[in-house]
Amino acid sequence: MIKRTLHTVVAAVSTLLCLQASADQSNDEEKSLQNWAVYYADKAKIADFDAYGMLVLDSVYHPNIAQLIEQDKQLLGYLSLGEVEQHRHYFEEVKKEGLLLQENQYWKGSFMVDVRNPKWTKRVVEDLIPEILRQGFQGLFIDTLDNPPHLEQTNPSKFAGMGMAAANLIKAIRLNYPHIPLMVNRGYPILPDICNDIDMVLGESVYAQYDFDKKTYRLVEEKLYRQQVKILTDLKKCNPKLKIYSLDYWNPEDTKGIAKIYKEQQRNGFYPYVATITLDQLVPRP
Repeated sequence: MIKRTLHTVVAAVSTLLCLQASADQSNDEEKSLQNWAVYYADKAKIADFDAYGMLVLDSVYHPNIAQLIEQDKQLLGYLSLGEVEQHRHYFEEVKKEGLLLQENQYWKGSFMVDVRNPKWTKRVVEDLIPEILRQGFQGLFIDTLDNPPHLEQTNPSKFAGMGMAAANLIKAIRLNYPHIPLMVNRGYPILPDICNDIDMVLGESVYAQYDFDKKTYRLVEEKLYRQQVKILTDLKKCNPKLKIYSLDYWNPEDTKGIAKIYKEQQRNGFYPYVATITLDQLVPRP
């Protein structure tokens, strides 16, 4: 009886230790993903990424994927759903298919896409995503989802259904790729419709932004800043597991300004990163 009790106690203690070890590992992984960066170039050395657990990289111009995976980095490949840039290899094909709309006035050579067209959904799901994942990326960073609802708001008759089509495109991605990490950049009007289909949401230019007209960095107007924070934090009501990240832009030489941005966004409960507008250099956290 004593021996049986002893075995039971030992087994219980062993189970508790295993559970604790698993919890510690999970906490370490969670903390690692809070330190992240966006980098759209291929010049940085692998050692330059030591401080980061998660990286958002361009799906074409990027550092060595295999070496980063060896260091247990979570890698999200860039995928633009609302625009296509001229340098993408499929640009001429989607142009011939009649999928392109007007050019982005702030990013020359980047054209908006009619996300309502089934040909775009087919290309994204069957071609573009497999191309990214085959390189070794574990997940996707989905960009330019602001465009579809914006177009619909500015011209409801011409672009009717653009917002819903964008949300349905995300749902199609999740249906076909149920286990890969998905981070969506902004797309505020459709986030309530897709909050349970994504793992992470990014608030870009929430607190600090780049003024393209004046070609300088500046803080976002207080009212707009507060509106964005509320939109992002309210998403937790829809999906409590949703992780919220922030990407703000600032002068890399102003370390005090960068430190202030980090402090502000952490106060909001976000996982922040501060970058240059070109996103082609790593900006260390002060």
